[in-house]
Amino acid sequence: MTLISAGTVVADEGVCRPGWVQIGGARIAACGTGTPPAAADIDLPDSVVVPGFIDMHVHGGGGAAFTAADSAAVDFHRSHGTTTTLASLVTAAPAELLTSVRTLAGLTRSGAIAGIHLEGPWLSVARCGAHDPTQIRPPDPAEVDAVLEAADGTIRMVTLAPELPGGDAAIRRFLDANIVVAVGHTDASYEQTRRAIGLGATVGTHLFNAMPPLGHRDPGPVLALLQDPRVTVELIADGVHVHPDLVAAVIAAAGANRVALVTDATAAAGCADGEFALGSVPVVVAAGVARVRGTATIAGSTATMDRLFRAVATTSGLAAAVHTTSTTPARALGLSQVGSIRPQLNADLVVLDHDSQVTGIMLAGVWRQRPAPVC
Repeated sequence: MTLISAGTVVADEGVCRPGWVQIGGARIAACGTGTPPAAADIDLPDSVVVPGFIDMHVHGGGGAAFTAADSAAVDFHRSHGTTTTLASLVTAAPAELLTSVRTLAGLTRSGAIAGIHLEGPWLSVARCGAHDPTQIRPPDPAEVDAVLEAADGTIRMVTLAPELPGGDAAIRRFLDANIVVAVGHTDASYEQTRRAIGLGATVGTHLFNAMPPLGHRDPGPVLALLQDPRVTVELIADGVHVHPDLVAAVIAAAGANRVALVTDATAAAGCADGEFALGSVPVVVAAGVARVRGTATIAGSTATMDRLFRAVATTSGLAAAVHTTSTTPARALGLSQVGSIRPQLNADLVVLDHDSQVTGIMLAGVWRQRPAPVC
């Protein structure tokens, strides 16, 4: 057993000041508020302990994309506190898509990632963003079945535009395969989005981005996604994709239990400005902002989850930051062993200093970065 005492622990029961967590093997054995039940093995009086971050929408980082068979991108984001990763794939040609799915299926079985997120190719050309419009296509049942066979149960989420021909059938097929359906990169109307939600879609992919803006006569997908309590909305709180005050307003209106912060990071995260690629699309990063070469179109981000945590902790508070980076994405994806500091859950922890900078990372009870005392 390892007993950790800290100035603050954000546990399932709330913000504990001070608090403690007891680790037994790979799991949390106990936790609580106040003085620990015995002498602490690790005493962090000036630190904050939170559950490990969960990124349910990320394409790469540290110079690597999730189309590679190694864990370089996972390792990069882990160093920023992401202990659970859903690896995202962009639109690609059919053969290339199957190859990438098989690669990530292997990473899932090895435990490096928690599964696959398919962001495309079943998207709207009108709202394609940084996806290759020449490879976007409606969901063909034969291709859907081929992708599911290649994945062999490792796909956890699929983003699609529900207004496409065959959209209803695709939603039903993915739900039958126990896959979360997300509405995104869509030109759907308010009514079409509500229909998709009624069929079982439960996530809104990077709300506001790659969808029609909220209109007072034609509210589009934004209102449909926000007003339904069954839906979790993703937000990229990097200060580029969505205004920080709007992020705070959505959290206040919908509740932190319905907002999942995502990085949508690409291989460019953690790298200097320069030229990169998102799938087959050339990307230029300038001043930390990624755009499709020669356009104003944003192409993913260079963010990390600790950066998003700091942004929301500043505007909406520590408890909201924990919910939106851990608890909510875990619930949205059906991950029952992560997302909170609670007995019997995985001992995935992040230690932060008073500026919410990562100083320690624990994964399944093992320190990947041992915390140093805060001065």
